[in-house]
Amino acid sequence: QVHLAESGGGLVQAGGSLRLSCAASGRTLSNYAMGWFRQAPGKEREFVAALSRGGDVTHYADSVKGRYTISRDNAKNTVYLQMNSLKPEDTAVYYCAAAAWTTAQVMNMDIAYWGQGTQVTVSS
Repeated sequence: QVHLAESGGGLVQAGGSLRLSCAASGRTLSNYAMGWFRQAPGKEREFVAALSRGGDVTHYADSVKGRYTISRDNAKNTVYLQMNSLKPEDTAVYYCAAAAWTTAQVMNMDIAYWGQGTQVTVSS
């Protein structure tokens, strides 16, 4: 069993930055492909970013490419999402997720564990 806990959300002005953290307990995150998703009010949860178990492969949604960066610190058992140049349309609850094997599983929402989510609000 893996417990994922997100932090780092908050209110930021458009153009600003936030860094989300996802700390894991129970098992080492290096055994999982990791991802971030988001869900805005009235919308379905959508893929944001994925990172392979080895940390050498990343994928991003087109809407965040060039602005967001996913990374991991295996020593801290933590995954991060650096978000720059934030836009009001980035406002959502952001969820950390772990998949058993591959980034393809993350992108297909074949998720083994979800975090509880953290709110990100970008004001115009």
